[in-house]
Amino acid sequence: MSCGHCRMISERYIMKKRALIAMSGGVDSSVAAYLIKGKGMDCLGITMKLFQGEENDLAGGATCCSLADIEDARRISIQLNIPYYVFNFKDQFHKDVIQHFIQAYENGQTPNPCIDCNRYLKFDQLYRRAKELDYYYVVTGHYARIEQQGDQFFLKKAVDATKDQSYVLYTLTQEKLAHTLFPLGDYTKPKVRFLARKFRFNNADKADSQDICFVPDGDYARFIKNKTRRHYAKGHFIGLDGKILGQHKGIIHYTIGQRKGLGLSFPRPVYVHSIHPENNTIVLCEESGLYGTTLIAHDINWISGKSLEHSIRLKAKIRYREPEQWATVIPLENNQIQVTFDEPQRAITQGQAVVLYDGDYVIGGGVILRTNESLSPPQPSVSHFPIH
Repeated sequence: MSCGHCRMISERYIMKKRALIAMSGGVDSSVAAYLIKGKGMDCLGITMKLFQGEENDLAGGATCCSLADIEDARRISIQLNIPYYVFNFKDQFHKDVIQHFIQAYENGQTPNPCIDCNRYLKFDQLYRRAKELDYYYVVTGHYARIEQQGDQFFLKKAVDATKDQSYVLYTLTQEKLAHTLFPLGDYTKPKVRFLARKFRFNNADKADSQDICFVPDGDYARFIKNKTRRHYAKGHFIGLDGKILGQHKGIIHYTIGQRKGLGLSFPRPVYVHSIHPENNTIVLCEESGLYGTTLIAHDINWISGKSLEHSIRLKAKIRYREPEQWATVIPLENNQIQVTFDEPQRAITQGQAVVLYDGDYVIGGGVILRTNESLSPPQPSVSHFPIH
């Protein structure tokens, strides 16, 4: 074996001992940093600064990326004796996450900004920065697992089913998986907090982030109006039969399956069935009308890197907090798939992700484009329903 070849192997080994750790200031990323440092790796702690202002610091609540979070991350880095920096990704976050969030709501969809943040920020911009600094791995506190079989990498669900985050990671590719570490995939959340107390981390009992980080009060419509300074026209609520049932405040205020905040009174509960920006109408229905079996998804990512060539039986989930369900998946043109569930699913929502599973393995996923229940809106007509 040549000395040059030995040197290449040695340099690659050294590179694989270097890890850039995404530190949010929370307990998960802090314990992830400790575990990676314990493997003898050369670590660099990084917090991604994502906001133009500090409005999230003023809102209170369990968010992420605030000044207080940065100080927590810095304190943990000092405790672990690893260098720490804050990287400014405000412009990229605004373009790839916030702008997409706004456009989705304006088009009657309900986006998942956590998926976009992972796709475009943590595993794109931060991954690029890691390569520039000669760090082989990006490390995060996500609850998921990566398995390598030969030259192939697989994304798997976490051991702790209550914390599994594989749903929001379906956009990872073979290249990204090869350069990513999820130290918490084999841990439960109680075990992580136990370790944090054992290590005397000040954030051991810090609350988990529950809200969208840039809308900590949950008022998405107000956030959108403040950002765009646009007027969103009122329009008609209509029934499945086309009868006008009332007036809505603008489509950005609503999402599929919503019941509260409609401002209407009926003998039985009604829900948002579908949203139609093309004629500014929102269709309402009773509970039974929310269920459907078939969706079309686009922008598909296959973890293996190989597109589906024939129909296949897999499990699929359409929301982060719901269990996956059996379905038949059929490949379509233009990087789209049709997913037909064995059992009707409640409130399949355009803009959300459908993620495909084979047991613990994530096969891929995409963005829900439409459903059989939302293809064409009924035309408004005069209502005979009581409205308050």
